[in-house]
Amino acid sequence: MSQNTDAAHTLTDSAEGSSAVADAATAVSRLAQKARAASRVLARADRNWKDRGLLAIAASLDANRAAVIKANAKDLEAGRAKGTTEALLDRLKLTDERVDGLISALQELAGLPDPVGTVLRGQTLPNGLRLRQIYVPMGVIGAIYEARPNVTVDIAGLALKSGNAVLLRGGSAASHSNLALLALIRDALESVGLPADAVASVDDWGRDGADAMMGARGEIDVLIPRGGRELIQRVVSTASVPVIETGEGNVHIYLDESASAKMAVPILLNAKTQRPSVCNTVETLLLHANATAATEVLAALHRAGVRLHVDARAKAMAGQTPTIDAVESDWDTEYMDLDISVAVVDDLDGAMRHIRAHSTGHTEAILTNDLAHAERFIAEVDSAAVIVNASTRFTDGGQLGLGAEVGISTQKMHARGPMGLRELTTTKWIVQGDGHVRS
Repeated sequence: MSQNTDAAHTLTDSAEGSSAVADAATAVSRLAQKARAASRVLARADRNWKDRGLLAIAASLDANRAAVIKANAKDLEAGRAKGTTEALLDRLKLTDERVDGLISALQELAGLPDPVGTVLRGQTLPNGLRLRQIYVPMGVIGAIYEARPNVTVDIAGLALKSGNAVLLRGGSAASHSNLALLALIRDALESVGLPADAVASVDDWGRDGADAMMGARGEIDVLIPRGGRELIQRVVSTASVPVIETGEGNVHIYLDESASAKMAVPILLNAKTQRPSVCNTVETLLLHANATAATEVLAALHRAGVRLHVDARAKAMAGQTPTIDAVESDWDTEYMDLDISVAVVDDLDGAMRHIRAHSTGHTEAILTNDLAHAERFIAEVDSAAVIVNASTRFTDGGQLGLGAEVGISTQKMHARGPMGLRELTTTKWIVQGDGHVRS
């Protein structure tokens, strides 16, 4: 990987004197225009060409992992100096294992079918007109996220495979990591003859750059925010560019009366403790009033270091297990840490009422041996993902076979749930005739 940031095509676009560009809107407009030109190349690139780009990025990431991890260490050091929480530092951290995961995701993306050009539906009309509706790239995608350098690779890979160019705003917390990753991604694209401008960043212009992206209607086709509530709501409420909303994860698990401790304990431990800083981690546990597994589940969570924020009935169920008295705000808190709120409900209806009142629409799960309860939960719980007898950690593009994800969409327009390749496309109607005119 080039160590010269000019030659590495960093977000500053310094080879063309971007230091003279004082106005963020002008700078973002220039980058968007270059991204648009790059998107036209990608739109006509066949699968083999795009896959070679993905594999080139994977190879470069592998070859330069030491430099990437070293750059990430600078971000971690700066984060600790600023008092960043351990949960956010965990999101920020890149390790050899996590780099391996990014490489595997890129390789898996290369092995997936290309959605571009796939026929969604088609027919020949009685007048002889031949119709096809096909999947096509969106064009230029904007992504605004924070403290997640892995997202830089995921979004670049997904955008490339789906034929889109992408502008990134990765935030100051991961600036060194993102700079290193962006340099190797752009170099890898050029190494296979694809335009480097297919992946660019506005991080040099900070918040002004993000604001400019939000106002770049007509230059950026869709904007995807990924992060906490404050970031997402700021983008949703401010942007004139169409937004696909990815939501925070106030995730619930309902422990039904019939669920066994043998099943419930490992699921709850996985859903809460495997990686508590991510959005598919369970934040609220709802216990049926007669759940026989409840006491054992609460004790197991406590032994794993989880702090239990409980209502009065859950406190009684906990017995000798230490707890914290819950307050009303606990039911709406995405802890992103080793904390969980716990409430007791009388039945399945009570659980679903609680979920409707407090859910962010991300993921909800039921642990049960009652098929009728499982079917009602599936039918009536209105979230992007509904899980039966499994960990909520499976709400993830990689886990669901999508290769990677841009985020988890909690809206109901166009895309919902983990956003993979298909979700980064739109459709186009192809109408073919033989001199047809409308009568």
